[in-house]
Amino acid sequence: MGRVSQAQAEENRRRVVETASRLFRAQGTHVSVADLMKAAGMTHGGFYKQFASKEALIDEATAHAFGELAQHHRDGLDRYAGQRDAAQRALIDTYLSAEHRDSAADGCPAAALVTDMAREGGDSEARRVYTQGVGDFADWLATKDQDGITRLCTMLGALVLSRATKGSPLSEEILAAAREALTGTD
Repeated sequence: MGRVSQAQAEENRRRVVETASRLFRAQGTHVSVADLMKAAGMTHGGFYKQFASKEALIDEATAHAFGELAQHHRDGLDRYAGQRDAAQRALIDTYLSAEHRDSAADGCPAAALVTDMAREGGDSEARRVYTQGVGDFADWLATKDQDGITRLCTMLGALVLSRATKGSPLSEEILAAAREALTGTD
């Protein structure tokens, strides 16, 4: 079997990072390298050609997930012609929806990775990226009337609790209560 081109190697790496980003948000960072590579459609042996360690992949996948979140914020501002309040309102409505609750793999990395990052060492690159991403998200949510940390804590707490109570009426109540608290509407 011949060597892959540099372009193919870069594409393979991108595919592994994107797959890891989704799997880590859906299942946590404890996903095995073998399962991750299988999900990416690659062999387990190819992993170490791309990454020095699983920790290196966690670092990169975390950065990728927060990069997607930042792009979502930029897209929202573009969609609402720079009207930050309207973009924030749309984000809150989407964030506190049953669809977001039910799709962790494509959802907010702050909520999906919170437990894994709490267990990371304080000096890990993934934790640094996570902390920066949470701070940036809170800054984006700030308004003249509400600080971003409070808004983010309300949203993230509601999302995590609604996921944990999914299938019960309480799950929908949690989402609705948080939307009401943040936007004044149910």
